Amino acid sequence: MTLAPKILVADDDQALSRTLSWILKENGYEVVTVPGGEHLFDHLQAEPFDLLLLDIMMPKIDGLQLLQRVKADPRYKDLPVLMISSMPPEEATVRSLGLGAADFIPKPFRVRELLARVKAHLRLRREITEVREEARSRSEMIEIMQEVTASLRPEEIYQILVRRVAHGLDLSRCSIIIAGPEDETGTVVAAFENPALRNLPMDLRKYPEIRRALATGEVVLVRDAATDPLYEEVRAGWSNGEGPVQTRSAIALRFSLRGQPAGVFFLRTTSDTAPLSEHDVRFAEQVIAAAVAALEKAYDLEHAVMGQEQMRHLAETDPLTNCFNRRALMEKLEQEMDRAARYATMLTGMMVDIDNFKQINDTHGHLVGDRVLKQLASLLKREQRSVDIVARYGGEEFVVLLPETTSAESRNFAERLLRRVATHDFGEPGKPVRVTISVGIASYPDERVADGESLLRLADSHLYRAKSDGRNRFRD
Repeated sequence: MTLAPKILVADDDQALSRTLSWILKENGYEVVTVPGGEHLFDHLQAEPFDLLLLDIMMPKIDGLQLLQRVKADPRYKDLPVLMISSMPPEEATVRSLGLGAADFIPKPFRVRELLARVKAHLRLRREITEVREEARSRSEMIEIMQEVTASLRPEEIYQILVRRVAHGLDLSRCSIIIAGPEDETGTVVAAFENPALRNLPMDLRKYPEIRRALATGEVVLVRDAATDPLYEEVRAGWSNGEGPVQTRSAIALRFSLRGQPAGVFFLRTTSDTAPLSEHDVRFAEQVIAAAVAALEKAYDLEHAVMGQEQMRHLAETDPLTNCFNRRALMEKLEQEMDRAARYATMLTGMMVDIDNFKQINDTHGHLVGDRVLKQLASLLKREQRSVDIVARYGGEEFVVLLPETTSAESRNFAERLLRRVATHDFGEPGKPVRVTISVGIASYPDERVADGESLLRLADSHLYRAKSDGRNRFRD
């Protein structure tokens, strides 16, 4: 994961620039040349460099003035600058060092001396950077862990992590995705760029670095998304105007809970921010490693507290469709009837039945029949409002309760359901099963409805009429 040091050479002598560039590249460095230094700051702003070789005497611009401007800019205060000149060495050295240069190399230079000085200043820059990064990391780690351990809920810990890491690394995009190694969809549980976001489904096919981190367990560092082969398909989507905000660099770091892969810590920079580096990787690894213990304790506590609630959920949920079961339906129906009577509002009950379901089972098999039931349940839940109730009544029958819904609104809802089901792709991929439904509607208040059971009986009788009239329709 090491990158070749990147050196920027600014000199008006093109022959010398080519020679310098060739020598440095031969010794493992990445080199960019700027003729005359006129566009020096354009290059400095466009990408990070580890060292600058700058000529003093250039016809259009003075190298010492450029040096002064570079050192006056806080972004480049730590960038080592080696001045090159044919000026008398004593005068050039004094003036260069006085303006903040790291060293002076006289022309004509000796290759071995040049390479030794370049290597020494790159090593010094690396050591200074590592010391500063370590000090910063330790300070921020202490603060992060103090805040993390003060929280007892996993979702709060996730929010703290993305916020503090984003601030610490000066990132605009930092998130945590829960997913397994073979999942195509993950769940974003926290995102710095949108603190209100909770449990957002995420198509992992658009994020190759996340998929690779999940599959291999290795840290994935994409230094340049514009050239990295991992991003080839993603870049094609960008050119078509598809996908997320264009990424400049990214880190995907898998973490585990109780020894099992749990998700990915995902850091990104965009085109207007500095790229991520190995230092950022190490910091993220330290944060995740330290946070895992706190997360495991938080999950243990949450599971203990939620144990009773989970048992209640299991007791009232149909295991195949994940809708409410019949027992839970009758309890909620009683509650909704009481509420409608107390506040003089309307309550609609819909009995929904799959047409010719036995024929589906006989033709395609019971596994496909179960799949159709689950798909219909998902469709009904997508169409419901937050106050509505969807339950599996038995077999291929479902009940939908619509509180505070007028007769006209319930008819519109039924018509929409009929259209959605008739045009939906049921069954297995590539093996479609045509499905239609019949719907019986009953509403309260109605002289025929005295309680929840009579509401369902009336809806069932209307369902029977819809079946007799030809199916794929509703009656009320």
